[in-house]
Amino acid sequence: MDLGQHHRKTSKRVQETFYKDDTPPRASSKPSSLIMSDNNKSIFSCMNSIRMVVLVVLCLQNSLFTVIRRYSLGTRQEKYSKYEVLLVSEIMKMIFSAYMIVKSEDTITTTGKHRTMQQRLGYLISTSQKMIGLALIYGAMNTLSLISLKNIGAGMFTIFAQCKILTTAACSSLILRRQYSWTQWRALIALSLGVLLFSQPIWDKNDTSTELDTDANVLLGTAAVLIEVTLSGFSSIYFEKVIKTDPLQLSIWERNFQLAFGSVPVYLAFMAFTTSPAEIGAGWTPLAWGVASLGAAGGLLVALSIKYGDSILKTLATTGAIILSSVLDHVWLGGPLTPAMMIAAGQVVISICNYTFDTTPAASPPVVSKSENGTSQLSEDDEEMALINEKK
Repeated sequence: MDLGQHHRKTSKRVQETFYKDDTPPRASSKPSSLIMSDNNKSIFSCMNSIRMVVLVVLCLQNSLFTVIRRYSLGTRQEKYSKYEVLLVSEIMKMIFSAYMIVKSEDTITTTGKHRTMQQRLGYLISTSQKMIGLALIYGAMNTLSLISLKNIGAGMFTIFAQCKILTTAACSSLILRRQYSWTQWRALIALSLGVLLFSQPIWDKNDTSTELDTDANVLLGTAAVLIEVTLSGFSSIYFEKVIKTDPLQLSIWERNFQLAFGSVPVYLAFMAFTTSPAEIGAGWTPLAWGVASLGAAGGLLVALSIKYGDSILKTLATTGAIILSSVLDHVWLGGPLTPAMMIAAGQVVISICNYTFDTTPAASPPVVSKSENGTSQLSEDDEEMALINEKK
């Protein structure tokens, strides 16, 4: 046997031994595209789970906040400034967000030089113009609410307030170019009507017990509430757009810190006009601190619900909280719960399910433009829309 034959036989034995002891990996029966598809499905399933948990917790938070506030201000007749409560809520939210920013190891900054807490928070304050603008919008909405309630009854105010669901969807279509099926639009309209019918016994009672001033201007009150409703829809979509597409790509805690930082001066201004120096800090009880804590938690949950879902899903969660809070109010505080309200509540639940589980395709094909070299490319708006949908 020559040396070449001996070498070939030896190599064959070594190869056989290798395959016997260590089974070579089998070629995947699935194409790489299917493997990537399976990974995307698992990520999507995880995101759906997080989204559902956040929305359920947001619904519970809104319900408890409403019931405890009604018990504090209505049943126990506690006297404290609501603007003080809102101010304390924003301070709580700012402190908690700062803690989460410092604790997080993957905080994104554009320069990578903000290593200390002071540098990172200083950077956030210097880049908080968009969130300060949002805080000013919220302040304007509070002012418009006061103007409208002084000029129109609670019933008319409630009717117009339910349009927030539709203005949010309209702003989503116009600003984010998000498409909704006709089934979803019908579900949103039915949801608005269901909440309106559910609230009817409550605002009927308020209308009979509340008298407007003789110089009340119905036109002014109607205009104020319509502007507030429009600003509500716009602010929700604006917040979502900033969170998901802003070039800075700050974390949800950094955005909450910026928003709370911008809201503190707004509520200080409200206190300056509505609260005398002697009344500051008066009337605070453990329940008032509980209301402030729940308010801070609500602000954080709203941001999380928009990050992992969208503004419409956030609105659905807060709308469902109206039903749950009324049931809790009836059980614990003896609030109204008539058969008509129960039927309306059923309509609300069905409408939420119709919107959430609708699978009707509604997305239109993106606008494709031709580049100079002849290849097709998406427009900047479609790329931005794709980014929002990817993070949804």
